[in-house]
Amino acid sequence: MKSIIHETKKVAAIFLVVSMLTSCEDFLSKEPDSTRASISTPKQVSQLLTTAYPQSGYVVMAESMSDNVVDKGVGEDDKTNRFSFLFEEVDAPVGTSDAPDSYWAECYRAISVSNEALHIINSSADPVQFNAQKGEALVARAYAHFMLVSFFSKFYNAQTAASDPGIPYVTEPENVVIKKYERRTVAYVYEKIEEDLLAGLPLISDGSYTVPKYHFNLAAANAFAARFYLFKKDYAKVLQYTNAAFPGSSVVDNLRPWNTTMENMSPDELTTIYSQATQRSNLLLVETASLIGRYMPRYRFGVSFGKQREIFSSETMVSANASWSYPVYYQGDNNYFVPKWYEYFVRESVNADTGVPYVMLPLFTAEEVLFNRAEAKVFSSQNAAALADLNLFLSKRISGYHASTHTLTQAKLQTYYGSNNFANNLINAIMDFKRAEFMQEGMRWFDLQRFAVPVEHTDNVGNVISSVGADDPRRVFQLPQSATISGLELNAR
Repeated sequence: MKSIIHETKKVAAIFLVVSMLTSCEDFLSKEPDSTRASISTPKQVSQLLTTAYPQSGYVVMAESMSDNVVDKGVGEDDKTNRFSFLFEEVDAPVGTSDAPDSYWAECYRAISVSNEALHIINSSADPVQFNAQKGEALVARAYAHFMLVSFFSKFYNAQTAASDPGIPYVTEPENVVIKKYERRTVAYVYEKIEEDLLAGLPLISDGSYTVPKYHFNLAAANAFAARFYLFKKDYAKVLQYTNAAFPGSSVVDNLRPWNTTMENMSPDELTTIYSQATQRSNLLLVETASLIGRYMPRYRFGVSFGKQREIFSSETMVSANASWSYPVYYQGDNNYFVPKWYEYFVRESVNADTGVPYVMLPLFTAEEVLFNRAEAKVFSSQNAAALADLNLFLSKRISGYHASTHTLTQAKLQTYYGSNNFANNLINAIMDFKRAEFMQEGMRWFDLQRFAVPVEHTDNVGNVISSVGADDPRRVFQLPQSATISGLELNAR
C-alpha cells in the first residue's frame, strides 16, 4: 500500500462560544456570507446547512475503546488512539484531528449553524417557504446533541437517565462571549432530541437538495430515528422508521455489493468508492478532518492478525467453508485493515505543502438500518422475520453465496452458540455480523455501551493492559476543561 506523505495542520475550533461567523474549509460547498442580512432565500439557508454537521471524526476514539483492538507493541503513536485504549482522559486539545475535545467543539459548532438557520427562518416574512430547511436544521440539531450525549454522558438507561448528568441542549444562537449553561439530565436531553426529531422529520424534502446524501434526506432521517429509538429500546418505533427508510426487502438492493462488484476491486478502488454519494448504501455523508485515511491500519492500538480473525470468525456460523467477502489487507507487520478511507488533502494554498486531511464519513448506511430492524424484530418476538433479515445481509456478504448452502437457520445458530435460546442466538449473530461489517468505523462501541459489555484490552499475547466494567465511569469521555468556563461540571472519575 502506498503511503500518503503530507504535513498536517491542526484545525482550530471553539467550544460552546461559536457563531455563524466561524469560517469553514469545506471542499463540498462553500458556506455563503453568513450575516443574517445576506441569507434570505431557502437556497441560501440550504447552503448554510451544509455545515450543520460535525466536521470532526469519532471513529478513532470509539474504535480504540472497543474490543476490536489490541496493543501491537509498535505503531503510529496517536494520543486519541492511545489514551482511549487505556481508558484514560485524552490529552489532546481542540484542533487535534479525531480527538474528543475536537468532536465536542465541532458538534456545538454544527448546533450553532442549525440554530442560526432556524433564527433566520423564524424571522422571515414567510417561514413556510423554508419548511424543508427547517426540517433539516431541526434533525441536524438533534443528531449533534445525540452524538454528544452518547459519548460525553453515561449511556442511556431508562432506569437512571433521569439522574445521570447530560450535556447542554442549545436551542438559541449565542450572542454573548461566554454564556452559562447547565447539563440537566440524560433523560432531558433525550426528550429534546425526540422533540426536534419528530418536528423536523416530516418537513424533510429530498427535492430541496442538490446532493441529498450531504444532507439529512428522508432515508437518512428515518435511519437516525431508528437508531435513536433503538437506544431507547422502543422497538415498535424502530420498526416504524426502518420500514420508512426501506420498506420490506427493498433494503437488500441498497446493501454494499461486497461479494459481487466490490470483491475484485483493488484497495485503491475500494477506498475511492466506499464513501461516495453514488453508493446506494451510504445514506448520509459528512466531511471530517481526520487522519484515519492515513493511519488507521498502523495505529499501535489496532487490528492485529489475531484480532482480525476474531472479528471475522462468525463466517463459520453459516457453514464450515463459508468466507466473508470483505478484503482484508495488511500494511506492514501485523497492521490489518479493510480498505474504506480515502484521504482528501486540502492545501492551505495552491503551492503549499501543508494543509488539512479529510475523509468522507458515512454517518448512516443501509446496513445499519437492516441490522436495527432485525434487532427490533427479535425484541418484538418476530424471530423468523429477524432471521430472514440476516439472510438478506448474508446474500451480499458471503463469497460465492448459494442459498442452498449459506442460508442461516435456527439449527446453525444453536450449533454455533451452543444454546437453544433462539432469540439470544439471533441477537448474538446480529452483534457479530455488525462487528465484521463496521470494523474500523467506531460502530462497535455503541453496541458495547448499549448492552453494557465489559471490555478488556490486551497485548498481542493476551496480557490484560486495561479494562472497564459495565458501570465504569471511564466509559464516558471527559468534558473539555474549557467547558467549565460555561459553568459545566466535569464527569466523575
